[in-house]
Amino acid sequence: MKVLINDKIVDREEASIDIEDRGYQFGDGVYEVVRLYNGQFFTFDEHIDRLYASAAKIDLVIPYPKDILKNLLKQLASENNIHTGNVYLQVTRGIQIPRNHVIPDDLPLEGVLTATAREVPRNEALFVTGGKAITDEDVRWLRCDIKSISLLGNIMSKNKAHREGALEAILHRGDTITECSASNVFIIKDGVLWTHSADNLILNGITRQVIIKAAGKGGIPVREANFTVSDLLAADEVFISSTTLEVTPITTVDDTVIGTGLRGPVTQKVHELFEAEIVAECGELLPV
Repeated sequence: MKVLINDKIVDREEASIDIEDRGYQFGDGVYEVVRLYNGQFFTFDEHIDRLYASAAKIDLVIPYPKDILKNLLKQLASENNIHTGNVYLQVTRGIQIPRNHVIPDDLPLEGVLTATAREVPRNEALFVTGGKAITDEDVRWLRCDIKSISLLGNIMSKNKAHREGALEAILHRGDTITECSASNVFIIKDGVLWTHSADNLILNGITRQVIIKAAGKGGIPVREANFTVSDLLAADEVFISSTTLEVTPITTVDDTVIGTGLRGPVTQKVHELFEAEIVAECGELLPV
C-alpha cells in the first residue's frame, strides 16, 4: 500500500509522523474523505474546497495550493489502483517543540499532509435493507461545521450505537435533532424531505448537499429546518447519508419502527437521483 506524506508517495512501512505533531497531541487538524467510482473522484472540488474552508476557520495554512493537492491525491489513487474506494486525507498544524497549547505566531508552523487510499466497494444490500439507529445526546463542541480530526464525541456515540447493535447514533441537543455520529440525517413526512439547517451544529456533508440538489431536481420538496426527536420517531421515512453510506435507510430508531420498517419510496427515489449524479460525473455504476 502506498501512502502520501506531504508531497511524497511512499510505502506505508516507510511512513512516519513526528511524536510532537500537533495533530497527534491536540487533534489540531482537519480532514476529508473523498469517494471514487470507476477510478474517478466524485465531488472532488467540493471536498477540497471544504478542506480549505475548514482550515481557514482554525487559521491553519495548507502547505499546497488546491491544484497541486488534487494532483497528489490523483497520483495516490492511481498508485493504489483504486476503482471504487475512498481517499482519506488530513492536514495537521505540524510539529511544535516543546508542546504548547499556544500556536506560535513568530514562527509559523509547517502543516503536515497525509493521505491513504483504499478500495471500498459499495454496500448495495445496505442501501436497500438499511439498519437500526439509536438516539444519543449531542455532547460535541459547538463548531461541528469544521471537519476537525478531533472526533472523540463522535466516537463515543458511534460506539454506543455499535454496542446496541445499531448502525448509527442520531444526535440531539435537547429536543432538536442535529446529525449523526458519522453522517447526516434526513426525515420524510408527507412527502417533504427535512434535514437540519447547515449551521455550526452540523457538518454540511457533501453527500447531503448533492442529495438536496438532486431531490430538488427530482421534484421532492426539501426543507432545511430544525426538527425534534418526536418528529424523527413519527416520520414516514428516515435515512442517513455520508460519502460511503450514500443514502441508507433507517428502519428502526430506539424501539420505534419507522414507517413500514422497510425502505420507503421517497428514500428509494432519493437514492436513484443520487446515483444519477454519480453516473453523470463518474460513469455508469456496474453491479457488484
